Amino acid sequence: MKRIENAGTNDSFFFDTYAFIEVIRGNPSYKKFENVPVITTIFNIAELSYILKKEMSKEKADEYAEQYNAFVVAVTIEDIKNATDFKIKNREFSLPDAVGYTVAKKYGAKFLTGDEDFKNMSDVEFVKK
Repeated sequence: MKRIENAGTNDSFFFDTYAFIEVIRGNPSYKKFENVPVITTIFNIAELSYILKKEMSKEKADEYAEQYNAFVVAVTIEDIKNATDFKIKNREFSLPDAVGYTVAKKYGAKFLTGDEDFKNMSDVEFVKK
């Protein structure tokens, strides 16, 4: 994986927390995303760190958080406004998902997830376990 340098590239992906977890777990369906341009938000790293600390050692979870921090892009107040508007209309999504989806759209990246709620949405690359 490498960080997206320029917005709007068709081959770039926003990794939500689900995607990071599947990569960490070695899901073969996510193997093809190992060398794509990637972005995420600090909200996804926070969510990832929390989930991983329940499943593995604190040290290993912290290593993953540090590793994936390289892909974090800034979230602006405009992103927050757009994300909360999106969440009001789509209450089934978590706030990190709402922020991630709107940031992905801003960067022209596909939102990579296996979250069923995103299955038929535009600009989403849905990959299940």
